[in-house]
Amino acid sequence: MHRGFNSLQVRLALRLAILFIGATALIFGTLAYRAYETAGSLNDRELSLRAEDLAGSVRLDDTGKPHAELPLSLIRAYSAGSALYAIRAPDGRVIVATSPSFADRVRGWPAPGEDPSYFHLSGLNGGTDYYGLNIALDSAAGPLWVSVAQAGEANTLVRSLLWEFGTDLTWIIPLFTLITLAIGVIAIRGGLKPVKAVAAMAAAIGPEATSVRLHEKNRPTEIAPLVHAINHALDRLDKGFAVQRQFTANAAHELRTPLAIITAALDSLPGTSELASLKRDVARMNRMVEQLLRVARLDAISLEMDAVDLETVACEMVAAIAPWAVTQGRAVAFTGCDRAVTTVGNALAIGDAIRNVVENAVLYAPHGDEIEVRVGSDRTVSVADHGPGIPANDRERIFDRFWRGKGTGVEGAGLGLSITHDIMVRHGGSVQAYENQGGGTIVVLAFP
Repeated sequence: MHRGFNSLQVRLALRLAILFIGATALIFGTLAYRAYETAGSLNDRELSLRAEDLAGSVRLDDTGKPHAELPLSLIRAYSAGSALYAIRAPDGRVIVATSPSFADRVRGWPAPGEDPSYFHLSGLNGGTDYYGLNIALDSAAGPLWVSVAQAGEANTLVRSLLWEFGTDLTWIIPLFTLITLAIGVIAIRGGLKPVKAVAAMAAAIGPEATSVRLHEKNRPTEIAPLVHAINHALDRLDKGFAVQRQFTANAAHELRTPLAIITAALDSLPGTSELASLKRDVARMNRMVEQLLRVARLDAISLEMDAVDLETVACEMVAAIAPWAVTQGRAVAFTGCDRAVTTVGNALAIGDAIRNVVENAVLYAPHGDEIEVRVGSDRTVSVADHGPGIPANDRERIFDRFWRGKGTGVEGAGLGLSITHDIMVRHGGSVQAYENQGGGTIVVLAFP
C-alpha cells in the first residue's frame, strides 16, 4: 500500500478522482437546484399565461358592463376541477369564477400590486390544496384582477419527474465518473511514458558505460530540465572516473620499472632469511601493481566479445600459474570436460578472472594443499581449496574492492576477487563462493 502511494501515477489518478468527484457533486447539486427552480418558474409562467388568456376573454356588453366570454378550450380546461379562476373588476366585484366558493374566497382579497402575489388554498373541492397567483392585467374591458390556481397534484407530478431524473443521475453519474477516471488513468500512463523511457535509459548507464547520455530532444518541457541536469552530472562523474583511472594506471605503470629493478637486485644477493622476507614483500607489491593495471584496463576499455573456449582459457591459466604456485608450496590441478564448452566473451578478461580466483586460492590454501580447477559442461569454472573457508556473512563482501577478511594472515589489497566480479558482470555471468564439503571454499564462475 505504501509503495503504491509513492507512485506518481497513483497520486495523479487520486487527485484527478478527487477533483472529478468534487466537480461532479457540484454539477449534480447545481442541476438539481436549477431543475426545481425551473419547475417552479414554469409553474408560475403557466399560471401567468392562463391569467392573460382569462383577461383576454372579458368584453364589455351593450350596457358597458364587463362580462366573460370564455372559449370552449378554456371551459374544458377548468371543468376538470384541477384549476380555479376568478376575475374581478377594480371595484372588487367578481365578474366570473369557477365556483361560488372560490368567488367568496377571492371577493375580500386586496388588489394585486405591480408584481403578482402568490397564495395557497386548502379545503376546497373535497380537501384539495391549490397554489395560485393574483395579478392585475389590462383588457378590452379595462383593468382586471385575475386570480388563477391549480391543484397541488400538478406540482407533485413535476416533482416526481424531477425525483426520477435525480434517481437516474445517481447511477449514471458514478458510471460516467468511473469511465472518465479510467480514461484519465490511461492518459496519465501515456503521459508518463517519456519518464519511463528516460528511466530505462538511465538504468543502462553504469561504470562500464559512463559515456552514455540521455536524449534531450523531443522531451516534455517538465522533464527536460531533469534530463539536462542528469547529463551534466554524468559528465562530471565521467571526468572524475577518467581522472581516477588515469591516476591508477599511471601509478601502477610507474611502479613496475623500479619493482622490476628491485626484484633483479634481490635475486643477485646471497640468500638469507631477511632477503627471503624482502623477496616476499616485493612479490606482493608486484602482484598488487599487476592487479591495479588490470583494474585500470578493465575500466578503460570496452571488451570485444567473441566465442571463447572456457576449457582452453582455464587450462592456459593453470599452466601459467602452476610454477608460481609450486614456489608457494601448493599445487594446482586441472579437470576438463569431455566436450567443448564455449561462451561469448573476451578471452583475456576471462583469463584474468580465472587467474585472480586461482591466485587467491593459492594464497589462502594451507601449505602442501592442491587447488582444483574444474570446467563444467554447464559453462562453469570452479576453483576449490581446503583453506580456512569464508564465513557465510562475508561471502558476498569478498567481491567488494579493497575488502579483506580479518584474521586470515594473508596480506593483499583486496582487488583480485572484485576484478573477477566486475568481469563476470560485464559478461552477463555471476561469481559465487560456497563452502567446500572437505573444508575450504569453492568459487564458481558461471558464464552465460
